[in-house]
Amino acid sequence: KLPLSPNGKLDRKALPAPDADAYVTRGYDEPVGEVETTLARIWAEVLNLERVGLTDNFFELGGHSLLAVSVISRLHAALGIAAGLKDLFAYPVLAAFAQTLKDAAPAELAPITPASRNQDLPLSFAQQRLWFLAQMEGVSEAYHIPLGWRLRGELDHAALKSALDRIVWRHEALRTNFEAVSGEPVQRIAAPDRGFDLQEHDLSARADAAAELDLRMREEAERRFDLEHGSLVRGQLIRLAADEHVLLITMHHIVSDGWSLGVFARELSVLYAAYQANEPDPLPPLAIHYADYAVAQRQRLTGPVLEQQSEYWRHTLAGAPGLLELPTDRPRPLQQSFAGDVVEFALDAELTRALKALSRRHGMTLYMLVVAGWAAVLARLSGQAEVVIGTVVANRTRPEVEGLIGFFVNTQALRVDATGSVAELLERVKARALEAQEHQELPFEQMVEVVKPARSLAYSPIFQVFLAWQGNGGGALQLPGLQALPVEAAYNIAKFDLDLGLGEVNDQIVGGLEYATALFDRGTIERHAGYLRQALSALVADERQPVDRIHLLSAAERRQILVEWNDTQAPYERAPHERARYENARRCIHELFEAQAAREPQAIAVSDADRQLSYADLNAEANRLARHLRTLGVRPDELVAICLDRGVDLLIGLLGVLKAGGAYVPMDPSNPPQRLREILDDAQPRVVLTH
Repeated sequence: KLPLSPNGKLDRKALPAPDADAYVTRGYDEPVGEVETTLARIWAEVLNLERVGLTDNFFELGGHSLLAVSVISRLHAALGIAAGLKDLFAYPVLAAFAQTLKDAAPAELAPITPASRNQDLPLSFAQQRLWFLAQMEGVSEAYHIPLGWRLRGELDHAALKSALDRIVWRHEALRTNFEAVSGEPVQRIAAPDRGFDLQEHDLSARADAAAELDLRMREEAERRFDLEHGSLVRGQLIRLAADEHVLLITMHHIVSDGWSLGVFARELSVLYAAYQANEPDPLPPLAIHYADYAVAQRQRLTGPVLEQQSEYWRHTLAGAPGLLELPTDRPRPLQQSFAGDVVEFALDAELTRALKALSRRHGMTLYMLVVAGWAAVLARLSGQAEVVIGTVVANRTRPEVEGLIGFFVNTQALRVDATGSVAELLERVKARALEAQEHQELPFEQMVEVVKPARSLAYSPIFQVFLAWQGNGGGALQLPGLQALPVEAAYNIAKFDLDLGLGEVNDQIVGGLEYATALFDRGTIERHAGYLRQALSALVADERQPVDRIHLLSAAERRQILVEWNDTQAPYERAPHERARYENARRCIHELFEAQAAREPQAIAVSDADRQLSYADLNAEANRLARHLRTLGVRPDELVAICLDRGVDLLIGLLGVLKAGGAYVPMDPSNPPQRLREILDDAQPRVVLTH
């Protein structure tokens, strides 16, 4: 049984980490020479394995796109070479990949060095975009990152507080504020002794402790941050009993990201253990901080580097659809709402194994397969051959930033052509995903400036549907003498129309589909999740089938649409005074209308922008038209064309034709003239009704 959080979401942090037996291993062949031994050491580090041999396959050992990028960045630092991400996917066996490194060009990345603090420190591009968004009412709260743990056992309060203070001391990002100078935001870094903003509450004596805890968790996650003043990381320690506490932590996204949560949890574990044992901080000092990265980013993304990255995205997204026209349950609001909810999603182990086998055959990751399946579903729902899906990259392409807390993550747009066969779709997605990884340096806000999409307050630019693959596995807290169980607040925020978050846990693909409640009902999203499950099953079943022939409906839905909704047989109503006359006949629709007009003559029957008619008036108008049509020769089964816009006149025309005994031929006035002529030539109506 999968563990769930209090609000019903999958609790990924409570899942056990896979052990070495979960990965494919072969007989050990020892690496030889500097390149092979260095590569084996790097693989072992990023995959958390004891050793890696020459015949081992990176992806069969548990590697994925995120770890592949980490391998490339560490090779840059260790060997000074510019290894290619595509080469690792093309040659995933260590010996073969090592051969490609012999011809690799020298790395050109300059090291990140500490920047002078005697200047106005710029924001990174990602921070700058988020700072501007946060100036809009209600947007900043959508970018909170809540996490927490239930701590069971004897808690050392002093050790916990000292550990939290030390993390803030270590990471400048956690004591940074943002101030506007001449209209432009700059970083203001507080002194190292700022400390961690921790509030303590005691609920142990309250009978409603559980309800109060839920309320405090929700309030903690949603309480607004002041980006200019005060801390952008805070927490609450809530006492439920002498041996039970809940620790809640909230960070603003402008100083943190998903990877940072893993850094935070690991450092808190190490520091708590040290301080509990009255030992000094054992963590190595940080050589650089986030502000140094921000300065280096702005220095690097200029000239040829900026132009090369910009040109790729300009070319890739040229002519892409700016809005994914999904069918919604409600009209889109004029201004985007961030209210959301989530539907859980899980694939069984059998389908997950089949998807893994398919990914190995195509030299791609599970993430890429899910992108392909999701694109097929979105294309079918929207009726668009091409879709643009937002996704996220850790953007930690330098080893020196892997241990930092900060807003490094970057957003990318994957343009997917969902036509052709399944095999063709998979190859296109793989190529596009690898290209995007190689051009991940361009910040999303720069991408928006380059692409220049149509802007609207109603939806996000470039894409409105997101897919995030949870691959870094951070967030586990290990405190001596305590059992730390993750808790999750009911923080239901939707930054996009749809946001699919998945990952592999215990040999299953699991996660959730977050959705904007302003647009969709829960039942609709549950069906969409089912369509994705059907699409992924279809990818496995037949690689040669056309994507547009994939069956997305479940057997129950197909029966509902084809059988149940078409089962319209019902007892036919007859008026008492007409039962003898129509004992064996059925009444026509205009006769049913006349009966209703007799029952409620003054009730409003129809209205449009210009006028409204009661049942009596509508019946009278239709009768006048019917009499006129008969003078024009309309008899039973004669055709009458009606070319009118929707409105009162159209309904008068329909009823008048039926009352005259004729049959109507509908014509849409918005159709091209040639199409209207073709209808008239084919139907040869006796009369045409129009304005």
